[in-house]
Amino acid sequence: MTWIHIIAGLVAILAGAMAMIAAKGSPLHRKAGAMFTLSMLIMTGSAAIVSLFLRTDHVTGVVALVTSYLVCTSWLAVKRSVQDSYWVVAGFALAAAILGVYALNLWFNFIDDPKSLITKNSPPQTLMVFGAISLLCAVLDVRLLRAGQIIGAQRLVRHLWRMCFAMLIATGSFFAGQMQVFPAMLQKSAVLGIPVLLFPVLLVILTTLYWLGRTLLKPKRVIVR
Repeated sequence: MTWIHIIAGLVAILAGAMAMIAAKGSPLHRKAGAMFTLSMLIMTGSAAIVSLFLRTDHVTGVVALVTSYLVCTSWLAVKRSVQDSYWVVAGFALAAAILGVYALNLWFNFIDDPKSLITKNSPPQTLMVFGAISLLCAVLDVRLLRAGQIIGAQRLVRHLWRMCFAMLIATGSFFAGQMQVFPAMLQKSAVLGIPVLLFPVLLVILTTLYWLGRTLLKPKRVIVR
């Protein structure tokens, strides 16, 4: 299971990088996006199984489930209309709400009793962050269901930020969270005081901001009759 997780994670990072730099809507973007979605679901699914059932790591389990949710809802945003996926989105909204409450409950229990939380690599504060993100996403899903549709730039933004955030989690988990697997030279190398291994994470953030800005600021076409 561990090797499945590692291989899927590497494929996800490579496919995600291609999808982020490729022209949006191009054949390369679509193929890389499909590969990224599939590999991310395999990676997060294996992580959730290992963390929640085999090794009992609450924090990693929550992160894996939230990431899986982000990938699925991002994919739905560009593949299905709200009407066609209404009950699926409703199910994801409910799951996100439950997951958010569960994560925050673990966090508050940890504050009362630090021994109540079982975690290995991720800091306990991650529960607070991902619990809040999960609840926010649930609210956005409910808002989408009430609106009944999402079109244009807003539809692309929903797809972009959720998929790119999942890419950020995968990249951060590998380069920042597993620094010990890299050669000592890379671990100690830095440019302008920034560790070299953090540059892939920064590139994902900058690329995400670029595409979000380009999508939101793109001038609307005016049809002259």
